[in-house]
Amino acid sequence: MAPPDDHLDSPIWDLARNSGISRRRYLKLLAVGGAAAVLAACSGQKLSSDAAAQSDFFKNPDPFIQRKLGLEARLENMQGTITPNRFFFVRNNSKSLDLDAQAWRLAIDGDAVAQPVELTYDDIRQMPSTTLTAYLECAGNHRAMFGLLNGREASGTQWERGAVSNGEWTGVSLGSVLELAAVDMSRARSVLLVGLDSESPEGGFRRSMSIEKATDPDTLLAYGLNGGVLPRDHGYPLRAVVPGWVGSSWIKWIGGIVVSTEPAWTRNNTTSYVLIGDDYPPEGQAEGAPVTEQSIKSALALPWPAQLPAGAHLIHGFAHSPDPLAKVEWSTNSGATWTPATLHSPNGRHSWARFEFSWSPNAGDYTVMTRATDVAGNTQPDSVPFNEKGYLFNQPLPHPITVN
Repeated sequence: MAPPDDHLDSPIWDLARNSGISRRRYLKLLAVGGAAAVLAACSGQKLSSDAAAQSDFFKNPDPFIQRKLGLEARLENMQGTITPNRFFFVRNNSKSLDLDAQAWRLAIDGDAVAQPVELTYDDIRQMPSTTLTAYLECAGNHRAMFGLLNGREASGTQWERGAVSNGEWTGVSLGSVLELAAVDMSRARSVLLVGLDSESPEGGFRRSMSIEKATDPDTLLAYGLNGGVLPRDHGYPLRAVVPGWVGSSWIKWIGGIVVSTEPAWTRNNTTSYVLIGDDYPPEGQAEGAPVTEQSIKSALALPWPAQLPAGAHLIHGFAHSPDPLAKVEWSTNSGATWTPATLHSPNGRHSWARFEFSWSPNAGDYTVMTRATDVAGNTQPDSVPFNEKGYLFNQPLPHPITVN
């Protein structure tokens, strides 16, 4: 006999739900094996063997817009500031990995390392930890808008608005890990992070960053997400968290760190994750300007296009910028006039923020735009110069809404 529904009002149900476990499966697990069975499922159980054979992911893909090696979030599912794990978008370069944390190792070496080290999962977990809230966004989020709005399609996965989510990350600072390898800070210039996803380009997805960004206290090696163990789709047992930088810098399933005295040039900062176009001159060995910092954006938490009944509505959405936000505005006349929205405080300087506004439209077809401005004075631009890979599109989106 299934347990009563009052089991749904419990911390165990909250954990199960955030791990992508359905209500039906949760109740069945409770009936069969009690709380222990639920916790075992939350710790990283795969889909059923039949489903796993057909999926590149461990989580249920149904709530998402499915892309090749990606699960695009539906912003209309986002209510609070933190994105639940079951709705958290996924961007992979190969199938999600199923790694054994006890067999996993993190190797740190390079010509700026005086003492190469190899760390275990337990070594990492025993270090002083920190938790911060930060949004994670693919550099190609909004890429489809180059074609949809500007008539010139960029190459790559045609993400619309949902290659972004906001999470609470727990781990250790990357800088404290580099200290264990006795990095020569006077000579170190580049830190290359290498993933264990060997089927990805270069035999493991990789991105480099400056030693300054690597040693920023908020740059983490995370083993937790939203109060639980880091899910396998999101890089278990360890991933990088690089607040304010594009998602390709947030290496998942990390297995190696190379600290060098010269800039590290790889596929992902020479030909990929590079702004290539007439407005972007080459830098170093790159074909254009390597993409690092994210751009300021805002979007409504509604389907695209949306349908609403006539009458009063409280419309909400989310905005973010590498710098703290100052305001979000909205317009129904193509930006001829703008009205302030209510901007709620984010959960920390790297978090996205929820905004909302009251709207009482009559029946008809509308286009609603939003634009964000941060404390540094950066505002979403009226237009974005085209780049071949479609990165960092951030002009205000004309959201189509039909009111019946």
